[in-house]
Amino acid sequence: MSSLPDGQRLYAIGDIHGRLDLLKALVAKINADAGDVPARKIFLGDYIDRGIYSREVIDYLMALRETEKVPPIFLLGNHEHIMRVLLEERVETLLQSWMYFGGKETLLSYGVNPAIIAAHDVEALFDALADKTPESHKAFLKSLPLSASFGDYFFCHAGVRPGVSLETQSEQDLVWIRDEFLDSDAQHGKIIVHGHSICDEAEILPNRICIDTGAYATGCLTALGLEGTKKWLIQTA
Repeated sequence: MSSLPDGQRLYAIGDIHGRLDLLKALVAKINADAGDVPARKIFLGDYIDRGIYSREVIDYLMALRETEKVPPIFLLGNHEHIMRVLLEERVETLLQSWMYFGGKETLLSYGVNPAIIAAHDVEALFDALADKTPESHKAFLKSLPLSASFGDYFFCHAGVRPGVSLETQSEQDLVWIRDEFLDSDAQHGKIIVHGHSICDEAEILPNRICIDTGAYATGCLTALGLEGTKKWLIQTA
C-alpha cells in the first residue's frame, strides 16, 4: 500500500487556469482540513491561461511562498512552459497557437492592450508581453521544477513515459505527455500524481492519480490529501 513517511502530510492541487476565486476557496478548505498539522502544498502546474485572473494567480502563489510555514512546491505546467518560451525565444507559431488555448486571457490579465490582441500584431504582442510581465513573474516561471517525490508518490504536471525511470524522464513528457501515459497500466515505481488531462471526477488508479477536474470550466478545483497510507479529496464543488 502506497504511503508517505511518518510525520508528513501533503496536499496536491490540480490545474488552476486563472481561477483565483477557486484557488482562494480551495486553500481555505485545505488549511481548515490541516488545522495545526504542518502540511506541504504541491501545485501541479497550469496556473495561467483560460481563466481571466492569470496574473493575479501568480501573485497569490508568490505571496503564498512567503507565508506558508512549510514551503510549498510549484511545478511547471505546459502553459507556464509556453509562456516561458515565448518570453525567452519569441516563437511566432507558438504565440499564434497560445492565443487560441488561453493566452489571450493571460495577456489581458497582464494589461496588454486588447486592440493589439485583436490585431494579432506579433511583434507588438511580444513587446507588450515582455514589458507587462513583471521581472518577479519571469523569475517565478524560470524557477518551476519539473517534478517532486515524497514517499511512494511522484508528482508532475502531465505524467511520465512508461518504461523510463522516474529519474530520467524528459521535460517534454513531464509537462506534455498524454495518451501513452494515460492508456498505460504499467507500474512506474511510484504512484504518479498529475493533472493536465481533464477528468470528470478525480481518478484514483493503481498506478496514477489524476486531479485535473477542469476547474476553469466546471468550477471544481481539486486537491488530494495524503498522510501515511491515507488519501482523500478536497474540492470546491
